Amino acid sequence: MSTFSGLNTATTSLWAQRRALDVTGQNISNVNTEGYSRQRVDMRAIGGSAVPAFYSTGSGIGGGVNADEVTRIRDAFLEGRGHTEHANSARLVAETDAYELVEQSFREPGTTGLQNLMSDMWRGWQDVANKPEDPAARGQVLKRLETLVGGLHFSRAQLDGQWEQTRENLGVLVDDVNAAAETIAKLNTAILRASQSGLPANDLTDQRDALVMKLADQVGVSVVPRNGGVVDVIVGSVTLVAGGQASKLAVAGTIDPTATAGDPPRIVTATGALPVTVGGTAGGQLHSLNSVLPTYRAELDGVAADLATTLNTAHAAGFDLGGVAGGPLLGSSGGPITAASITVVLTEPEKIAASSIGPGTPNLDHGNADALAQLGSGVGSPDTRYRRMIVELGVQSAVSQRNLGIQSVITGQVDAARESVAGVNLDEEMTNMLSFQHAYSAAGRLVTAIDEMLDVLINRTGRVGL
Repeated sequence: MSTFSGLNTATTSLWAQRRALDVTGQNISNVNTEGYSRQRVDMRAIGGSAVPAFYSTGSGIGGGVNADEVTRIRDAFLEGRGHTEHANSARLVAETDAYELVEQSFREPGTTGLQNLMSDMWRGWQDVANKPEDPAARGQVLKRLETLVGGLHFSRAQLDGQWEQTRENLGVLVDDVNAAAETIAKLNTAILRASQSGLPANDLTDQRDALVMKLADQVGVSVVPRNGGVVDVIVGSVTLVAGGQASKLAVAGTIDPTATAGDPPRIVTATGALPVTVGGTAGGQLHSLNSVLPTYRAELDGVAADLATTLNTAHAAGFDLGGVAGGPLLGSSGGPITAASITVVLTEPEKIAASSIGPGTPNLDHGNADALAQLGSGVGSPDTRYRRMIVELGVQSAVSQRNLGIQSVITGQVDAARESVAGVNLDEEMTNMLSFQHAYSAAGRLVTAIDEMLDVLINRTGRVGL
């Protein structure tokens, strides 16, 4: 072993401890950086030669320490759990938001809700029954009926507007997914090149993993690692990113909220139009477009149709002031009667069929008006169907909110576990910093000791020889 080999050993220690301090400083600097993974210097002893030579031998002590490799601390299992739980949480958030917007469309309970408007309309018929000869009483029931029809129009327009906005948001989300996939593919290429060149790529990997987690929130993904630090990103059964190549997704299906049954909105591959099963926010939005909103739109249309049938049938059984049998009260502006097309077709108060007595007799009877006033509390009335729909909506919304609350707790626990592994702990970093600092000082002291030893060996021994 060379006399000067101790200096080389001390030098490797100085370099290794300095590198460890640099990494510690990097960790501390990024303690609040989102998506940053703490790094650790892996120190390995440089062993002595185990193969003897013909004319030289080694002490076998070794040559110091090597600190070339900096490891990025991540738990692959927890990252996979994070992708799954984030996707579930994002899907439930989208569904819960959809139910809340549907509830706002019906405005229940409240003075402007359809239930209150229907109650006002039935009370209007009772006013006609109390004063069948009063034109004001007859006129007000038509106005209340027009207000109810306006409420139906408003609720249906709100549901249609929510559907169209969700459909548009889904298109924007898919465009964002395609852009993120392109970036991940480029980062994969850069990471592979860095790995092949022996250069660190920890920061690039952090950027890529942050984008993968974003995709998990948006569409739900799984990750398959490959050699060289590269990963494949899979959505459903479709590979969105394969190494340095990225595929594209697209939104297919109708843009008309009334045509979801024949051509439902869906996500497909841009090439080949293969269906893609998605989760995350996109999964929740598709559930809203194809299930939640169409269901309550159809229920509202059913309430409008029942209301028209019930009122028209009952009104036809009575007679107006001229002794003429009652005509239709409600009709359609075009096509079958729905919440969007329903309209009041009777506009003349004197033609309201309040009497139950036929032609040729005094028509100030109120029997039919009284019968109409009682329809709201009858079995199978439009009110009953509407209340049943609102109760079901409340139950579904409550279940969705409860599931979201449970999922939020699970997601929070997984994120906390991920953070405990990959996150920066300032107390731990301070401890490491002091440890590396003392090791650096000790290595410096070793250099001083070897220098003094060599000084004695060279200078003082030389003087003695003289």
